[in-house]
Amino acid sequence: MTRSRTPLTRERVLSAAMAVADTDGVPALTMRRLAADLGVEAMSLYHHVRGKEALLDGLVEAVVAEIEAAVARADEAQGEEAAADADWRDALRRRFLTARTVVVRHPWTPGLVSSRASVPPSVYAYFEQVLATMVEGGVGYDLAHRALHSFGSMALGFTQELFSPVTAGGSTDVDLSEAELTAMADALPHLSAMVASELHAADGDVLGWCDSQAEFEFTLDLLLDGLEAQRLRTVP
Repeated sequence: MTRSRTPLTRERVLSAAMAVADTDGVPALTMRRLAADLGVEAMSLYHHVRGKEALLDGLVEAVVAEIEAAVARADEAQGEEAAADADWRDALRRRFLTARTVVVRHPWTPGLVSSRASVPPSVYAYFEQVLATMVEGGVGYDLAHRALHSFGSMALGFTQELFSPVTAGGSTDVDLSEAELTAMADALPHLSAMVASELHAADGDVLGWCDSQAEFEFTLDLLLDGLEAQRLRTVP
């Protein structure tokens, strides 16, 4: 096999891994496939990632790094004067929506993040910035703790589905007979009616069966406004 003339680095390995995931999905990402794409022997990858699980952890870190860079650009675009006048809700809203634009480019991210056995260090650092934004905006640690639980994966730009989302290898297709559908509608009239009325907007759900941009922003604004109201009630 012809070796690449470009020096192999961890950043280059992760960039190539992200390209495979974007094109063919995370299941297609193997050490052999990655080595072939980089033009190196598979064993040379282990100098930069210890194995497949370390590679996947690194992939999460690469997405977080991309989010951080995008957030920095978005903050810079605001300008110093606008940033000084903004409250903590504006800063977090911008961060979370910026994160979402990154994750939409890499729709395999929700499934990958939920599959990790441990939290990569960069994710802790990311949430440190989220926490700092709240504390510097006058949110106490008690309320900030509850806020982090409430935000959940929204801080990284997506909402975690109750059941396996498409991006984690699941499927929204359910093969039911007409009789079964009728029985379901009779047993669950409100749920059936809601699903029927909302399915028309499914084309916008890029990160799961029910994860549209409008729903993401609605939930985010609801949380931010509710937390600010709670903060004001607890201010001495």
